[in-house]
Amino acid sequence: MAEMSMNRAIHAAFRRDLKRFVDALSAFPAGDRKRAEQLATAWANFDDQLVYHHEGEHEIAWPALEAVGVSRELLTQMDAEHETMAAALASARSAMGTLRSTASADDAQAALAAMRELQTVTVRHLDHEEAEIEPVYLAKKDSPEIKAMGRKFGQVSPARGGRFFAWAIDGAGPEEQAALADTIPAPVFAIINGVFGRSYRKNVAPVWHG
Repeated sequence: MAEMSMNRAIHAAFRRDLKRFVDALSAFPAGDRKRAEQLATAWANFDDQLVYHHEGEHEIAWPALEAVGVSRELLTQMDAEHETMAAALASARSAMGTLRSTASADDAQAALAAMRELQTVTVRHLDHEEAEIEPVYLAKKDSPEIKAMGRKFGQVSPARGGRFFAWAIDGAGPEEQAALADTIPAPVFAIINGVFGRSYRKNVAPVWHG
């Protein structure tokens, strides 16, 4: 089984959810307010996860990566891509909010167009970031800087951590699951995912799994 960083495993979850939204909006039943509300619930989680991840990259990951040799020029490119993504995210956020209110066919199509644009710019950025930075994460994973970065990312409430892990492993393959579970001791992972991930499994997972 090929090794991957936790960062790449998180990226897989973003790609997965974007595809889920595109598929769901493509098949949206006009006038179905219940489905519109379900998608709004899943969207709120996705929106939060994406914003939190990329703000954390700027504040925590980039300084650590620069310390282990990644150029400031490349990190500036990454931030520019984040800004492009943020603009597309804002458009999708607005479109999803409108769909939640109306559940109309026209607004479902508008949300679909916004989501496809978000998918395009996000996947383009994730591909670029992985091509440039994934080898660094793997080569420098035992360095003090990258270990300290991981500890900073781990400084979250149990509720946020539980919701994150439940979301990230929902549909993850073996490589992604291994990368996620490798970050904390197995008993702690089981507790956080089991107890504090309950909210995700109760409210968000049924949107995709019935």
